[in-house]
Amino acid sequence: MSEPIRVVVTGAAGQIAYSLLYIIAKGDVFGPNQPLILHLLDIPPMMGVLEGVVMELADCALPLLHGVVPTADPAEAFKDVSAAFLVGAMPRKQGMERKDLLSANVKIFKVQGEALDQHAKKDVKVLVVGNPANTNALVCAKYAPSIPKENFTAMTRLDQNRAQAQIAAKTGVPVANVSNVIIWGNHSSTQVPDASFAKVVKGGKTLSASEAVNNDAWLQNEFIETVQKRGAAVIAARKMSSAMSAAKAAGDHMRSWFLGTEPGKYVSMGVLSDGSYDTPKDVVFSFPVTIENGKWQIVKGLQIGDHYRQLLEATGKELVEERAEAFAIIEA
Repeated sequence: MSEPIRVVVTGAAGQIAYSLLYIIAKGDVFGPNQPLILHLLDIPPMMGVLEGVVMELADCALPLLHGVVPTADPAEAFKDVSAAFLVGAMPRKQGMERKDLLSANVKIFKVQGEALDQHAKKDVKVLVVGNPANTNALVCAKYAPSIPKENFTAMTRLDQNRAQAQIAAKTGVPVANVSNVIIWGNHSSTQVPDASFAKVVKGGKTLSASEAVNNDAWLQNEFIETVQKRGAAVIAARKMSSAMSAAKAAGDHMRSWFLGTEPGKYVSMGVLSDGSYDTPKDVVFSFPVTIENGKWQIVKGLQIGDHYRQLLEATGKELVEERAEAFAIIEA
């Protein structure tokens, strides 16, 4: 057993955290031999609810969980953490677009960036889940200048998981038999689910998604639209936004980042753009990445078809607009 690491989850009394905390504490994220101390941050009115969550974590009797620190103080929450799940944000409600969330949420992520800068370990890995996740991650990074920019990421793993599940259902294979589906761009309705490079293992053979699905019109239209609108569809059905699936995706994202990707496979993460694939620089853009020794690398050299290029341009434009709006709000 190694030394315990400290892991913070914000919005810890909320819906997503309720599923996420168990996933983390039982060893699904950092591995079965990594003890941890959970730091749980929420706002003062939620402290009573958080107390109940702490009781439940104790009652789970999880061997890897060496301590729990519930708090409403960002300084205490971010002290010496090695990993941060920034889940807490104003939630998206039915009829709301990402832009509606910007003005409330960018201020939250400025404060959390400053707290990370002052209190967290300098190699902390930060995953922003709270929407609009890409722009929130950019804001957070700006206000934590002592932490490398590449340590701030946004979650598009939920979209990747949704896309994988759609292709698995369409081709009649288990979801584990689908790999290398890409999510480009923003975690919003402009995101670009791309199965051009995806692989499907079927009948003992590895096929391209195009061969396995045998319907390119579906892959370029209905598939993309279903994944783009899946979050809204869940809200319409549940009257609340995705929680269990978002928690699972957050765990998947951080697990890949800490433990690495399998040879020949890549995952989608919102990371600071270096302009690869003619995307705008200095926005947090979702790319396919490989990960080794805790460091991600954008997968280079993929040939992007014209259909997808136009879509990449639109999602990039939205991120540039969001960035301008976010910093106008903060600097006002």
